[in-house]
Amino acid sequence: MSDTATTATTLETEAEVKNGTKRLIFTLISIAIQVIVDLGIILWVESYLEIIMVIFRIAAVILVLAIYSQNKTSAMKVPWMVLIMTLPVLGVMLYLFIGFNGSTKKMSERYKAIDEQLYPLLPENAEVAERLATQDRRIANIAQYIRDRASYPAYDNTDIIYYDDAAKGLEAQKEELRRAERFIFMEYHAIENAESWHGIQEILEERVAAGVEVRVFYDDMGSIGFINTDFVDLLESRGIRCRVFNPFSPGLNLFLNNRDHRKITVIDGKVGFTGGYNIANEYFSLTHPFGQWKDTGVRIEGDAVKSLTVAFLEMWNAGVERDTNDTDFTQYLPDYDYQAHEDAIVVPYADSPMDTEHVGEDVYISVAEYAQDYAWFVTPYLIVTDEMVHAFGLAAKRGVDVRIITPGIPDKKLVYSITRSYYHSLVRNGVRIYEWTPGFIHAKMSVADDAVATCGTINLDYRSLYHHFENGCLYTNCEAVIKTREDFEATFAECREVTEEYADPKVGKKLSLLILRFLAPLM
Repeated sequence: MSDTATTATTLETEAEVKNGTKRLIFTLISIAIQVIVDLGIILWVESYLEIIMVIFRIAAVILVLAIYSQNKTSAMKVPWMVLIMTLPVLGVMLYLFIGFNGSTKKMSERYKAIDEQLYPLLPENAEVAERLATQDRRIANIAQYIRDRASYPAYDNTDIIYYDDAAKGLEAQKEELRRAERFIFMEYHAIENAESWHGIQEILEERVAAGVEVRVFYDDMGSIGFINTDFVDLLESRGIRCRVFNPFSPGLNLFLNNRDHRKITVIDGKVGFTGGYNIANEYFSLTHPFGQWKDTGVRIEGDAVKSLTVAFLEMWNAGVERDTNDTDFTQYLPDYDYQAHEDAIVVPYADSPMDTEHVGEDVYISVAEYAQDYAWFVTPYLIVTDEMVHAFGLAAKRGVDVRIITPGIPDKKLVYSITRSYYHSLVRNGVRIYEWTPGFIHAKMSVADDAVATCGTINLDYRSLYHHFENGCLYTNCEAVIKTREDFEATFAECREVTEEYADPKVGKKLSLLILRFLAPLM
């Protein structure tokens, strides 16, 4: 090696040593400063510890009184109240982070303003309500509740098709998307940028090229792990308008607890789809993370599609503050000639955490109260209120065959354990519990007495019933009700009944179930 090279290497080495020494000194100084700061904080906190604890205790009392005054079931309030009073620091911090229902005043006002524009555009349909009342007064009462409390009317001149498998619903959806002439609206809790979505995106791009307006709206939390932040830009670059509901920012977003759990597709205001499935591979059994997957859905054609359109427009315009809202809603609510093939009466409806009306829960309870022969329910998560336990149990005591289907293979083990913790309180009152052994059942449905059925996005759990934006569809006087009942019967044949197993659990198991039930509202 030349002297020049040796000198250069020596200088570089000396520079590295000098820089390394500087970094070491800087690091040591930084650590020393950090230690001094930490000690100062500890000493400061210790000197003011009593005052800090008094502040937290006062905050705890105020928070407990605020929780107590909420229009919620006691099963949701009591665990938080006990935790906050027992461990005020931990309880207050946890409630503010994960228990606080972020229905902020600003957000509520935004939804109220949009709803005041949208809901008057829906028809009153008084004559449909009267006809339903002559056919079955009790179902008419449920429809009246939905109309009066959620603003969604009952419709005739509507056909509804039930799909016992999500893949069938997806294929029907694609077929209708290809026919779109004016607009396509799609709103989903979860979208996965994979095969199931790619088939849809290809169709959407074709329709955009044909001049069709296409909008896609998805929930950020629901789609975490499925898509990345480039997804919006990708769709926008293809001419597809895309918005994200409630971007995930833990610790910063007080609205974090409220998610968009709706699943809606609307084509030209003429045809609509809803049900339990998102647009991700597992929902169509393209992947099998939890054994087989079962989901269901419905196709609506005719007058009732207006309500699905309004539900979508509500979220599109109120759910994202920074974007420009629509100024003319009527262009998406067309009147057109349609002649239904059945005399069905269909009530699409939506539920929102922005008000104090728990529509999803009340409809399920009403179905149980309606039944004289049977009332069957299916849900992936069973974390229900005392009011629902009482309603289901009372129906069973009246001699109604009340059954609930839950998954045989869980997607979330802790939630599955909590689901099972509710079995005993239901079983002891006569409710029968079934677990679908082939895998994970994600459907959210009910059917009663071959007369009325529901299908939608609403789980029998606290989050769906109280915290999330949801939608469902109630239908009667149509073949879809019978198809729903037949699917329940086929599903029961694939289930393991666990009623007896939870009728009289041992003391240790019973105690663990009670603890899980107590903790359920904190999840």
